[in-house]
Amino acid sequence: MIPIVASLLGTLASSGLGLLSSAIQAKGKEVVENALGVKISDNPNPEEVSKLRQLQFDHEERLLELGIEKARLEQEELKTLLAAAANEDDNVSKRWGADMASDSWLSKNVRPGTLVYLLTAYVIFALLDGAGYKISESYVNLLGQWGMLVMTAYFGGRTVEKIVEMRKGGKG
Repeated sequence: MIPIVASLLGTLASSGLGLLSSAIQAKGKEVVENALGVKISDNPNPEEVSKLRQLQFDHEERLLELGIEKARLEQEELKTLLAAAANEDDNVSKRWGADMASDSWLSKNVRPGTLVYLLTAYVIFALLDGAGYKISESYVNLLGQWGMLVMTAYFGGRTVEKIVEMRKGGKG
C-alpha cells in the first residue's frame, strides 16, 4: 500500500470515517472519488474531515456496498488459502499412505528411522557436552529444530493416517 494512502486511511479511521476508509481500501482512492464525485485530500485537515463525515453520511449505502465487496474479496482469498492448505495436507497424507502401501522396507521406515537418528544424535551431543567436549550451540539448535519438525510430522502424520483409516473402515 502506498504510504500516502496508508496515512489517509489512518486519518479517516481515527476520525470515525470507517466506511470511507474501508471503501478506499477495497477499491482504491480514485475509484471512490469517481463514485462519490469528490476529490479526497491525501492529508485532510479538520474542515475537510467534517466535509468527509457529511459525505460518508450522504453516501452511506454506496460505501457499505464497497465495504461488503471488500469483505467478500477477503473471504474469497481466505477460502483459497484454506483450500490450498487442505490440498497440501491431503497430498502429504497420500504420499505417506503410498509409502506405507509400498513393498519397500526403506519407504515404510524412513520417518521412524529419521526420528531415531535425530534423537540418538541429540543424546550423543548431550553426552559429549557433559564429558567436556565443546559442541557448537548452532548444531544443537539445528538438531533440536529438526527433531521438533520430524516429531510433529511423524506423530501428527500418524494421527492423521489413523483417522483416515478409521473413516474408511480399515484398522488403525
